[in-house]
Amino acid sequence: QVQLVESGGGLVQAGGSLRLSCAAAPGTSLKDYAMGWFRQPPGKEREFVATITWTGYNSYYADSVKGRFTVARDNAKNTVYLQMNSLEPEDTAVYYCAAGTFASFERDYDYWGQGTQVTVVS
Repeated sequence: QVQLVESGGGLVQAGGSLRLSCAAAPGTSLKDYAMGWFRQPPGKEREFVATITWTGYNSYYADSVKGRFTVARDNAKNTVYLQMNSLEPEDTAVYYCAAGTFASFERDYDYWGQGTQVTVVS
């Protein structure tokens, strides 16, 4: 079992940056899991953002964030990051990290964090 704790959300102006973190709770581990980021905009369904393999060698992004967001991980710290640059109001959402298989579908992830709010104002 993996428990995930997200942090780093907040309020930012359009064009700004935020870095989200997702850490495994003490006593749990991200070992061998691909890690995904998803988001749920207000009034919409949750959608895929990015994913990264256990090794960190491969990653994959939604078209809407490609070139602006970067996913990375530090396995020594049991932590995954989502660096978000050039933020737009459309990026406003609750962001979730998840542990599972290297894929873009929610069904491929077994463990989820509680979510962190990101609000981008123009």
